[in-house]
Amino acid sequence: MRKAFTVPSALGLMAISIVVYSLSQPSVASAQASPPPNPRQTDPRLQARAQLNQGVQAFKSALYPEAVAHFTTALELDPNFITARLYLATAYMQQYIPGADSPDNLKMAGQAQHQFQIVLDQDPTNELAMASLASLCFHQKKFDDAEQWDLKLVSVNPESKEAYYTLGVIAWTKALQSDGEARARIGMKAQDPGPLTDNAVRVELAAANGPLIAEGIKNLEAAINLDPEYDDAMAYENLLYRQKADLEDSPEAYRADMEAADNFFTRTIEIRKVKAERNAHSTTPEPR
Repeated sequence: MRKAFTVPSALGLMAISIVVYSLSQPSVASAQASPPPNPRQTDPRLQARAQLNQGVQAFKSALYPEAVAHFTTALELDPNFITARLYLATAYMQQYIPGADSPDNLKMAGQAQHQFQIVLDQDPTNELAMASLASLCFHQKKFDDAEQWDLKLVSVNPESKEAYYTLGVIAWTKALQSDGEARARIGMKAQDPGPLTDNAVRVELAAANGPLIAEGIKNLEAAINLDPEYDDAMAYENLLYRQKADLEDSPEAYRADMEAADNFFTRTIEIRKVKAERNAHSTTPEPR
């Protein structure tokens, strides 16, 4: 039997990071620390920061359409206000529902992508914009585009564990699809143990999926090297080794891959247990 494993949520890195990132920027920090501008003040940059602060409050309250209005006004006052544009793009992104193909939903994704692209036009090395575009492309199943954005992010920041992780997830997603199609062609069910029983189909798939899987494992290893407790990366490495096992041409190689997969499965469970115990301990009140 192929060991079942709950696939961790991929690319959940964007929902809150914009808040942490943006509030750490000097322009926002100074705007929030300073008193509201005098109503008679005509400096558009100060007015833009006032709009930003109102938008941030709406954003934190999940009032995204209201936040969009404030961020849009801020950008009309100061078109080069990158922090406001990042917030605007993320407010659009927060309203996008992955998997829903309605025109309004796709328009929301398009508006987010447009604003993130403007950020990159102004700041070509902006990591948040790259990561956001990768996430949007992934959730729209534009895996090649997502991969290119993650590769750009890695070139800018070789220590971005999330980018390496996402590249591994993309590799697994692509491999899983073609593996499932191959199994269906030869009458194998998803839960049937491998390798693929038809030699010609296996050889054909190995030529296509082999390099993809190897690169995915390499990227997940990079993520784990950056964070030895990266349990989600371990979970996907487990899954990629199971894809690799399907392509092997000998029982010995198949068993070796399955053993590697089981080891990553075990490590994932152990790390999650350690993290849960650590969190429980940190939230336990000290006895008086």
